[in-house]
Amino acid sequence: MLKYTVSLAVIMAIIWLLFSGMWTHPIIVPLGAASVLLTVYLATRMKIIDREGHPLHLLVPSLKYWPWLLMEISKSNLIVARHVLAGKNSINPRMARVKASQKTALGRTIFANSITLTPGTVTVHVRDNEIWFYALTEEIEQGLKDGEMDRRATEFEGES
Repeated sequence: MLKYTVSLAVIMAIIWLLFSGMWTHPIIVPLGAASVLLTVYLATRMKIIDREGHPLHLLVPSLKYWPWLLMEISKSNLIVARHVLAGKNSINPRMARVKASQKTALGRTIFANSITLTPGTVTVHVRDNEIWFYALTEEIEQGLKDGEMDRRATEFEGES
């Protein structure tokens, strides 16, 4: 519990410093530190600092997953653009479902959000080990049904 609390405080302080750009201001910096400490205190009181709420164990696997997902987002952007430029007859919207092999709610959330981040798809329902999604075309639907994103999200999750 202590490692999650300390890492949350450090990460929030770094993000605050990077986003604010205030490194030496005599009033803003102490107020930023106070806001970080207050947030960590409230998160501790609410008992939301845990393995799932602050997933440090996903830091290393994310270095492999996020670049792959960014590449998939780029490829899907090109597919959607091609279909849009081809005209309305090229687009054939549909609802579909795919099995989710992740063991935890966090893993299924990662998978569902990855689907939604990919252009041409939107996750509409998650239930147990099944995800319902909207796909702009059959090509995009089949791209999800091939199981690669599910496999990589499960690998990213790291649960056995």
